[in-house]
Amino acid sequence: MMTNLNEMGKKAKAASRILATLHAEKKNAVLNLIADEIEAQADLILAENEKDIADGKAAGLTQAVLDRLLLTPKRVAALASDTRDVAKLADPVGSVIDARVLPNGLRLSRRRIPIGVLGVIYEARPNVTIDIAALSLKTGNAAILRGGKETLRSNLALVKVIQTALQKADLPIESVQIIDDPNRALVREMLRLDKYIDMLIPRGGAGLHRLCIEESTIPVITGGMGICHIFVDESADLERAVGIVENAKVQRPSVCNALDTLLVHAAVAEDFLPRVAARLAESKVELRAAPTALSILKNAGVDVHPAGAEDFDIEWLSLILGIKVVSGLDEAITHIHEHSTEHSESILTNDFANANRFVDEINSAAVYVNASTRFTDGGQFGLGAEVAVSTQKLHARGPMGLEELTTYKWVGIGDGHVRE
Repeated sequence: MMTNLNEMGKKAKAASRILATLHAEKKNAVLNLIADEIEAQADLILAENEKDIADGKAAGLTQAVLDRLLLTPKRVAALASDTRDVAKLADPVGSVIDARVLPNGLRLSRRRIPIGVLGVIYEARPNVTIDIAALSLKTGNAAILRGGKETLRSNLALVKVIQTALQKADLPIESVQIIDDPNRALVREMLRLDKYIDMLIPRGGAGLHRLCIEESTIPVITGGMGICHIFVDESADLERAVGIVENAKVQRPSVCNALDTLLVHAAVAEDFLPRVAARLAESKVELRAAPTALSILKNAGVDVHPAGAEDFDIEWLSLILGIKVVSGLDEAITHIHEHSTEHSESILTNDFANANRFVDEINSAAVYVNASTRFTDGGQFGLGAEVAVSTQKLHARGPMGLEELTTYKWVGIGDGHVRE
């Protein structure tokens, strides 16, 4: 049977009108039912994911991509736990942002409401399916999902779990739908479904973002692609800096907030680079260095490769790290401005003035001082799950939690008021 996106859109819009009027208790009950179903159907979810992984290996997918695809018993348990955590969060829908009484006595306020229908296009990680569903339902939004073909079986199993919970709660199963046909032509068709989809969120590489920006007739929130930097200043505590860099690069290299480029002040480069290279070698990180860094590392006997012309414009998503020695804060800031996707950047320093300058002049969605870039995450920020990490400047920036999936309407309460 051919996928009928127009019909999916109609059903999603109808479902969104029901979801928009639900009380928080009902939405929380649905989320807890989803968590229960995830646990009850864990074996089925893992079995379907195993098939996706087998196909991915046969197709020659990299280890980094396979890690993004993989569900384990621990990761499935985390999906249930995270869903229950979203249920515990305060519901922003219906809250009053501000209120005033006009000189004529009209009482005016802004009230948070759901956006309506979210369209989300994402690649690789099946946990995104649950994250999006949980946040969408909590905020009274319906969702149409289009995951990557590499996780089609996993995503179908997860959406079945979600729809089973919706059915048990006497809510329309069309509140969360997934496009089950991997045909890429359907992506372009989805981008023009503005009659039904109110906001589009692409989570993937630069090609997907560019396609959505150029061809979508729906407002697009771009995000999820990070070329992230750490600058080690001359005043940094170098021992702590080694640990921070290791965490940012190695802890989970296949995610968007992992470190891609390390910038090191020339004054500490000869001391710091061999130290950090030795630590990263324990995790088999491949180093690609600009000329000065290359020379220092080679002289120290480190296995290192020269950086290519495009290597500082790549989101590695793997155990590869670009390294460059810079003359100071000015050059570090310039490099970041030229190569960053405005996701997450960090300065390691004990110089208060340099820390302030870095925070003021770097306009990424998340900017850190003496901390790993790996914290840019909805769960780490206390938002519960996230639907994306926005790197644009309108409406939402950084991890998009509940408030970022709402808009507002003006409510005016009068007493026979007429405009003169």
